[in-house]
Amino acid sequence: MQTAPPYAPAYPEPFRTAVLGTVFGKRTEVVHRLQRGDRLILVPDPPVAQIPAVWVHAAGGDVVGHLPLQIAAWLAPWMFAGGRCGAWVEKVGSDDVESWRRLVVRVECRT
Repeated sequence: MQTAPPYAPAYPEPFRTAVLGTVFGKRTEVVHRLQRGDRLILVPDPPVAQIPAVWVHAAGGDVVGHLPLQIAAWLAPWMFAGGRCGAWVEKVGSDDVESWRRLVVRVECRT
């Protein structure tokens, strides 16, 4: 049986955030396949990272990018403590939108 996290998430209500790093490697191709409502997977870096990133993966495992470090700084430790998160595509912009605003996701944290 999994224990509950020792504290509530910083955002108990769903929140929206941009996904960063979507232009590296073949990530742009993955972003082009995404549509509003698609389910995404959030994966934190290993706990040994000084400030672990929280990576965003499409269904099937392709890396899309990562959440902003200001969010990852509290979200990754919370996830390691047993917190669960879900993420969904809210908005996919075209290639003429700045990369740091191109993909917006909705994140829900559950205890």
